[in-house]
Amino acid sequence: MTDAAVPEQRSHPHGAESSGPRPHSSEPPRPRPQYGEYATPEEQRARIRQPDVTAALDTGRAPIEEAPVAPAAVARAAEPAAPTRSRAVDRIVTFALLAYGLVNVIASFPAFLDYGSYADTLFSLLGADAELSDPAAGRPWGIAAAIVLAVGWFLVAAVSWWNVRRGRLSWWIPLVGGIVFTVVAGTLMFIPLMNDPAVWDSLLDTMR
Repeated sequence: MTDAAVPEQRSHPHGAESSGPRPHSSEPPRPRPQYGEYATPEEQRARIRQPDVTAALDTGRAPIEEAPVAPAAVARAAEPAAPTRSRAVDRIVTFALLAYGLVNVIASFPAFLDYGSYADTLFSLLGADAELSDPAAGRPWGIAAAIVLAVGWFLVAAVSWWNVRRGRLSWWIPLVGGIVFTVVAGTLMFIPLMNDPAVWDSLLDTMR
C-alpha cells in the first residue's frame, strides 16, 4: 500500500503578499471632484471660455473667440449720456439774462432819445448846477447810443442761441455782452458833456 500523494504546498517568498483579495482599508475614500464632474466637454469649454476646437475641425471653420470687453468701455456705458440737468440750468440762466437785457434796452430808449432830460438827471445825481450850452447837439449821440444797445442785444442773443443749440456753456455771453455794449453806449452819451466847457466848469466848481 502506497502513501497517498500529498499535494505539494508552494511556499511564498518571505515578505511577499498573498494573491488573495485585500482586506478593506480603514482609511475613508477620497472625495470625488465636484467641478465638471458631470459636465460635458462642450460645457467645460463654455465655462472656461475656450474656443471649440473639435467643432471647428468638424466644420472646417476657425473658432470664433469673443473679444474681451474693456473696463473703460463698460464704465462709459454705465455713465449717463449727457449732463441734461446742467444744460437745462444753463439755458434758463441764459434766457433770463437775455430777457433782463431786453427790458433794460427798451427802458433806456426814452432817456437816450431825449438828451436834455438825460443830462439834467445826470447833473442831479452828481449834485452839479450845470446846463448844456446846446441841448440839441447831444441828440445824435443819444440816438447812436440807443442803436448800439439795440444792435448789441441782437448780436448777443444770436450768439447765445447759436451756443445753446450746440450744447455749450452760454450763460456768460449775455453777461459779458451786456457789460460791453452798456459801456460803449455810456461813453457815447458822455461825449457831448465832455465837449461842453460850461459843463466842465460846473463840475470843477462842484468838486472844489
